[in-house]
Amino acid sequence: MATTTPSPRTNSLFRTKSVEQSIRDTDEPDSKLRRELGALDLTVFGVAVLIGAGIFTITARVAGDITGPAVAISFVIAAIACGFAGLCYAEFASTVPVAGSAYTFSYATFGEFIAWIIGWDLVLEYALGAAVVSTSWAKYLGQLFTGDGTAATVSIGGLAVDWGAMLIIAVLTVVLVLGIKLSSTVSSVMTAVKVGVVLLVIVVGAFYIRSANYSPFIPPPGGEQESGGGVKSSLLSLIAGSDGSTYGIYGLLAGASLVFFAFIGFDAVSTTAEETKNPQKDLPRGILGSLGVVTVLYVATSLVLVGMVSYTQLQTGPNGDSATLSTAFSLVGANWASTIIEVGALAGLTTVVMVLMLGQSRVFYAMARDGLLPRNLARTGSRGTPVTITIIIGVLCAVLAGFFPADELESMVNIGTLFAFVLVAIGTWVLRKQQPDLPRSFVVKGLPIVATLAVISCLWLMINLTVETWIRFIGWMVLGVIIYFAYSRRNSVLGKRERGELPEQTGTPQS
Repeated sequence: MATTTPSPRTNSLFRTKSVEQSIRDTDEPDSKLRRELGALDLTVFGVAVLIGAGIFTITARVAGDITGPAVAISFVIAAIACGFAGLCYAEFASTVPVAGSAYTFSYATFGEFIAWIIGWDLVLEYALGAAVVSTSWAKYLGQLFTGDGTAATVSIGGLAVDWGAMLIIAVLTVVLVLGIKLSSTVSSVMTAVKVGVVLLVIVVGAFYIRSANYSPFIPPPGGEQESGGGVKSSLLSLIAGSDGSTYGIYGLLAGASLVFFAFIGFDAVSTTAEETKNPQKDLPRGILGSLGVVTVLYVATSLVLVGMVSYTQLQTGPNGDSATLSTAFSLVGANWASTIIEVGALAGLTTVVMVLMLGQSRVFYAMARDGLLPRNLARTGSRGTPVTITIIIGVLCAVLAGFFPADELESMVNIGTLFAFVLVAIGTWVLRKQQPDLPRSFVVKGLPIVATLAVISCLWLMINLTVETWIRFIGWMVLGVIIYFAYSRRNSVLGKRERGELPEQTGTPQS
């Protein structure tokens, strides 16, 4: 067996995995993914994951409880941050067309420890994201059949179990196991349905707009909805000495940090890099194309929503019942449209859950192939998909969605995503400096400025999340550090290669 000379950085926390080695590892026979996706498939995946909870669930709640009619501005702020990050993702993903998204990018620039941290962070983003959205799916299922959302839950020993959320996750796990092309086909059909419903919402809702509902566009701070202060306030408002982050300018900024949830998942497009026929060209088109389409739809839908009814009618009720997009149509008497929206929401949220689970499985796959998780998990089945990992992800998401309240986890997903965006923006700049001659089919013009704006805007959104969210996020990161030093560092494939325990180009996952 060929060996290599141990590197002086063998024990370094910041040993990097070269772009060339990352690409070579994609040819490992037992863990090889199939290249079956084109630019249209990627754009559909992007739209599929982006049009979902943001339009059908979150918009109404944020407008009622946090921002008032100015929720449209919150969407624009979040979209700008995503646009800067999206440009960096497009360059990085087309340069390093390897599964794993921000995890793989960080491994090539910042080194193994930071790569592990960002991979652990993506676990938070995708797993909790899928769980949160699946509970929204179950709520719409209940509304469709009973009108009160109770049909998707059952009480077992006094514990409320969301069987609707668990059902959709189980079905989508099977779809993902059966292959990426089938997943793409299902996504395309569902996406066509929900885009049609969103367009119907915009056109029909426009006839119910009353200009009086736009005033005041930015309600004065406080009001009937109180943020609770303390750890329930945004970090920014706490630092600035404000009483809370409901309505007013702090509410507007906090709203941007919350509706950012609507944009999570566009980075999941980059996790399919190894399954893309022409990643150098198709990945940038898929990432930026999907972002552009959904931003227009989000802003238009939010303006129609707050124009149809007063934002005060969208506030969360005393029993915790939050408003949805269909709520506005019910309030103006358009119950027929409300039913259509509920059907569209089921289709829309289905694709969001599926793409988030897809992204999660590909990040896990990349980490397992690198030895930071057990390597036998990286084996692919006859259909070219990481079957074991997909099933594990399905079980994890089903447990989270079925047994744990997900309403307060949206902000946890957001902070994890924003953190990933910050590292990708910095990493794109670092890689440009480190390897200026590396072939790049997509080059961001003015990258230093774009990357800096991406970092600033994402950090700005992060400090507008609650103190409670920051505490939970830090706790999750501490747990990840413990796992890295207890297992991942000594089992790293890169570390073993540098110590001569594995050949330089070994590829077969070990049982």
